[in-house]
Amino acid sequence: MEMQGVSAIVTGGASGLGQATAHALAAAGAHVVAVDLAEASAAPGIVPVVADVTDEAAFERAVAVAVERGPLGIVVHCAGIVWAGRIVGRNGPHSLEQFRRVIEVNLIGTFNVLRLTAAAMQQNAPNAEGERGVIVVTSSIAAFEGQIGQAAYAASKGGVASLVLPAARELAAFGIRVVGIAPGVFATPMGQQIPDEIRRTLSEQTPFPKRLGHPDEFAALAMHIIRNPMLNGTVIRLDGGLRMPPR
Repeated sequence: MEMQGVSAIVTGGASGLGQATAHALAAAGAHVVAVDLAEASAAPGIVPVVADVTDEAAFERAVAVAVERGPLGIVVHCAGIVWAGRIVGRNGPHSLEQFRRVIEVNLIGTFNVLRLTAAAMQQNAPNAEGERGVIVVTSSIAAFEGQIGQAAYAASKGGVASLVLPAARELAAFGIRVVGIAPGVFATPMGQQIPDEIRRTLSEQTPFPKRLGHPDEFAALAMHIIRNPMLNGTVIRLDGGLRMPPR
């Protein structure tokens, strides 16, 4: 997918993985709309839009902003929340409301972004290979090795991982690719919510490099996915070889 002059939406674009990706896309010549609950910092080539990915009308407006700047050809969906809680803890069973909230943001929010941006991409003129767009969604290695206390988060990110292939198969008819990235533990505001001791332990357990991931490493993979038309319908782990232990 050509980036120069194409509109791109990056959710979670005010910080962390999304911010790094938004800046990388802008540097490559894309017209970037950075969507977040917090307004992204102004930067050349980036228009901040405040919107909740679970809000249909608000995200439709964000899509409209992107389409006004040019054909929407790129979406990198990074918005999400993390939550830890045992199914049965010291204070009783896991909050059902909190479980619903995590699923709402991480899974239903992903589907909302996917469906609305794919509808806009469908209207694009195809390039020489018939491609109209590419959508990159963010899962997590917790989808595959969820730890104790991650029932809600792992279920939501597992749903995102499972969404990639059927979406790619369906949207292939329109020349739209769908690819997932499953990051390990990254040095982002969300990653900072994990207790220091656990982050240190996970860094030590990572085969190489023995550290947290950097947001620009996520952005680099997203940029490669966008450029490489043979990447489709798969979820790529980005974790330094880390396999999460039970706790």
